[in-house]
Amino acid sequence: MNTINMIKSRRITSGIVMLLLLLIAVSPAHAFRCGNKIVIKNMHEQQVLRACGEPTTIRHLGYAVRYIETPYRRRLSGGISSEYSPGYGHYTQEVVVTEYVYNFGPRKFMQRLVFEGGVLVSIETIGYGYHETGK
Repeated sequence: MNTINMIKSRRITSGIVMLLLLLIAVSPAHAFRCGNKIVIKNMHEQQVLRACGEPTTIRHLGYAVRYIETPYRRRLSGGISSEYSPGYGHYTQEVVVTEYVYNFGPRKFMQRLVFEGGVLVSIETIGYGYHETGK
């Protein structure tokens, strides 16, 4: 009877571990490691290049329009200030959209990075890498 309970307990534990591993594998990437450096969203293109080196491929994807609102400080009575009024300082800006793909070899995942206006906005894992010929 004790052996049966141990087997059931191990099955449940292994099932939970497998479920957690699956959830981790499915979650979107918000960061990845280049050697001993970490690359995260909102980094500048030059910071990524410094951390990871030149990507395997670079593609210009086009342009995107971003709406930007600049806050302003307004003095209220009693020395209190307000930081933002909706609609004030609202303007649009066209930014370049660029894609970098890093191939770290057949035993590691490739990473697809999308930059808008030189700022990293998306990190996507796109499967295992490959051996590059001619290098």
